[in-house]
This record gives sequence, structure tokens and C-alpha cells, in this order.
Amino acid sequence: MELILKDTKEVVKISSKIFNCDFNELLVNQVLKSYYYSQRQGTKSQKSKAEVSGSGKKPWRQKGTGRARAGSLRSPLWRSGGVTFASKPKNYFKKINKKMYRGALKCILSKLIKDDCMIVFKEFKIQFPRTKVLLNKLNKICTKHVMIIKEKIDKNIFLASRNLYKITAVNLDSINPLILLNYRKILITLQALKKLEEILEC
Repeated sequence: MELILKDTKEVVKISSKIFNCDFNELLVNQVLKSYYYSQRQGTKSQKSKAEVSGSGKKPWRQKGTGRARAGSLRSPLWRSGGVTFASKPKNYFKKINKKMYRGALKCILSKLIKDDCMIVFKEFKIQFPRTKVLLNKLNKICTKHVMIIKEKIDKNIFLASRNLYKITAVNLDSINPLILLNYRKILITLQALKKLEEILEC
């Protein structure tokens, strides 16, 4: 499979097994769900009848008072009583196998290339750490909602992009299926793309 670089117009070869896969919607959906579930904190906690403070003594005798029977001051029916079905901390983590994760990444990368949403540069850098300089460079390729991926983000790009809402710069080891689908365009360097190809071939 061949790809044309945006800056130098060179033609480079990339693996068809990785960047020309059929889109498996069920697989991608399952992997994305695992990411959404893992973002849930699950730290909500309430006290049940057994955990709230208060006496275990029966408030009054069972019969003869004219009042409804009561067995505990900690009853959920009472003010400051326990919660009937108290929420407890819960782990929402959902395990995803390595093969499934890599398969989802291949599907997403292939889809991005087929839809012309991935822009590959031989080298992408700016001379000064200025937001205006970065925006001017991105405006030349007609994109304002982009994620920049390099093997290691240099200081100039990091400083220039950190104040922008729709433009993000990340290292190659920080990408995942969820973040790849959050941007209209993915700008990646050839070095990062080749490294990603090596990782997914393993």
C-alpha cells in the first residue's frame, strides 16, 4: 500500500495488513466501551442501616403506645437513618485482550486513511513556540480540529498547542482508539507512523 507525504509529495510504502483493514464496528465498539467504563470513578459510597451511628435499642415497646411499631433508630424510614440499598465503591474496569485492542487500532487507522482524515508529514516542526506560528502552518493544510502525533513532541509544538481547544499534540505512546476518533484530522509524522506499524505487527 502506498501513501503520499503532505509536505514533500514523496510516495512511501506502508503495510496493507495494518492500514488497509476492513472496519469491524462490533470490535471497535467493544474497545471504546471498555475505555468509557474505565473512566467511571465508582467512588460513590453511602451508609446502610448497619453502618450509621445510633443505638440498637428498641425505641418503644411493640404494643400499647398507639404509635407504629419501630425496632431501630437506624431504620431507613427515619431521619438520619441508613440508606435502604446503599451504594458502595465499584470497579467498572472491563478487560480487553491485546489482540482485540490491536485489531481495533488497525480498523480505526485504516478508516482514517480511507476517509482521507490522516495527514502524513515527513517532518512537522515550527521554529518558534508561538500559537500564531502553529495556526498559520495548520491553516495552509485547511484544518482547525486536529491532533498532532509525533514519536516525541518537541517543546515548540507543545507550548504552541497547549492554549488551543481544538488542537492537541501527543506523543505516540499516548494514543488510544478513543482519542483517535475525537478529531476530524490526524496529523502524524512518517517516523511515528513507521513506529506504530512496528508495534502493531508484533
